Amino acid sequence: MGLDQASERQAAQKPHDQLAEWLADDMAQVSMLIRDRMASKHAPRIPQVTAHLVEAGGKRLRPMLTLAAARLCGYEGPYHVHLAATVEFIHTATLLHDDVVDESKRRRGRPTANLLWDNKSSVLVGDYLFSRSFQLMVETGSLRVLDILANASATIAEGEVLQLTAAQDLRTDEAVYLQVVRGKTAALFSAATEVGGVIAGAPEEQVRALFVYGDALGVAFQIVDDLLDYGVADGAIGKNTGDDFRERKVTLPVIKAVTLANEEERAFWVRVIEKGQQQDGDLEQARAIMARHGAMEAARRDALSWVATARDALGVLPDHPLRHMLYDLADYVVERIS
Repeated sequence: MGLDQASERQAAQKPHDQLAEWLADDMAQVSMLIRDRMASKHAPRIPQVTAHLVEAGGKRLRPMLTLAAARLCGYEGPYHVHLAATVEFIHTATLLHDDVVDESKRRRGRPTANLLWDNKSSVLVGDYLFSRSFQLMVETGSLRVLDILANASATIAEGEVLQLTAAQDLRTDEAVYLQVVRGKTAALFSAATEVGGVIAGAPEEQVRALFVYGDALGVAFQIVDDLLDYGVADGAIGKNTGDDFRERKVTLPVIKAVTLANEEERAFWVRVIEKGQQQDGDLEQARAIMARHGAMEAARRDALSWVATARDALGVLPDHPLRHMLYDLADYVVERIS
């Protein structure tokens, strides 16, 4: 393949695919480490449950962010692989727990672990993966890395608990929503990028920039996910349209629509979200109310603003192909709803 053909192929690739290609050798090591550490001599159900989720696919975006941040900052050592595996274990553990909490039936197109086995197995295997993640952190020998990822783990749990109290409550405002999103989604994104810079010994300005990038990318990612639930894009990938609505989650487009609702519309939201009395056609009516008030477009503008913050943060980082891929990745997050 000639240079021009290679350049054209890369330009046609999605940003996460470009990252995966660039980081292929590192990701292969991450996969080997994950397979090694999810093993258990005494409890064979642990690798069975973990493999079901880990091998179901998924883009492994979070561990790639750790690898990209470390490589971008010039890291040549072995421990970025440990940190990437740590991030993936934390993410997988939260998915196992989330599916129990949400009583989910499908994940990545397959039956969830709690459905195939039981809730107890999902919770306990999730706990095992959290424990494994801390073992991997310790092996890096960096107390700061341990501090960042331990804080992120606590923040994720805090965000999930906050969501329990905020969900199905129409008094939830955008400030609480952002707090939930920063906990359950953005905390792991920002920790993933920040520890990459830390393990590389990058200057504090660059470490801070990586944190800001991950945080803003994570917030934008969740807002877009919330919009996709209402079928903003034709053929939207990643989730089943209407899941959040059926689970009565108060997400950003709902919050914006409720804020501008008239008396009749508010009664609708009380019925379908707070009381859970949903009927055929309610999802379509919810979308119509949102469209009437421009709620989805306003949420899309918020996502674009967070993407701009993420891109701007990259300015202080070294000029490197990985920096440009991270820049494009931020754009791609909102292209899914363009």
